[in-house]
Amino acid sequence: MAESITFLASDAPVAQEALAKLTAVYGSVPVDKADVIVALGGDGFMLQTLHATQAMDVPVYGMNCGTIGFLMNEYGEEGLRERLAAAEEELINPLAMRAETADGSIREALAINEVSLLRAGPQAAKLRITIDGKVRMEELVCDGALVCTPAGSTAYNYSAHGPILPIGAEVLALTAMAAFRPRRWRGALLPKTAVVRFDVLDADKRPVMADADGRSAPNVVSVEVRSEPTIRHRILFDPGHGLEERLTREQFV
Repeated sequence: MAESITFLASDAPVAQEALAKLTAVYGSVPVDKADVIVALGGDGFMLQTLHATQAMDVPVYGMNCGTIGFLMNEYGEEGLRERLAAAEEELINPLAMRAETADGSIREALAINEVSLLRAGPQAAKLRITIDGKVRMEELVCDGALVCTPAGSTAYNYSAHGPILPIGAEVLALTAMAAFRPRRWRGALLPKTAVVRFDVLDADKRPVMADADGRSAPNVVSVEVRSEPTIRHRILFDPGHGLEERLTREQFV
């Protein structure tokens, strides 16, 4: 059973109210003393918490106090220590993004859900796609493209009609957004070890931005994406409501 709990909350009023109630009942230790972190908010705050605490190797248990809670458990004030003791742990490796911008600078970031490229002007983007050093598509004309993890496959990827990936699958999804040429190209499934490179063609006329879980790089000319096995995120779920079950259930809604 978790001895020391740190509660963290988003700025949303409902999350702040939950923070006050839970800390009054269970107390809250400084984050560097925690056995477990309880994040109060929505999925966006959960991602923020995971990024902020990735060096700590402490599990994070989310309780939904936001609008979207795919990565969260149901909110409840009673029996929290017992819920934490019974929770099941999922391990997730993030994606590493390395983006080169038009001025020659390099932007690096980690993404738990996806790395996406999006057109930043009125014209469609033109992208060349290289996998593990081999050009696989000379030109993709589209509104954008993304690479996602299984954990992120129900987020932006799913909205772009990409596949839902089982949490244990050793694959990444490469999904196009509004592909114009090749017409309606839907993307590809790639080994988790794959290194994906996007080169932006005609970048001056057709500017593109890159984004890794909200960390943006404007005017990119190339973006490299790979899984980062040396970093792991530990997420706790109530029994029977883990990511594997959620990913399966989502496909039958």
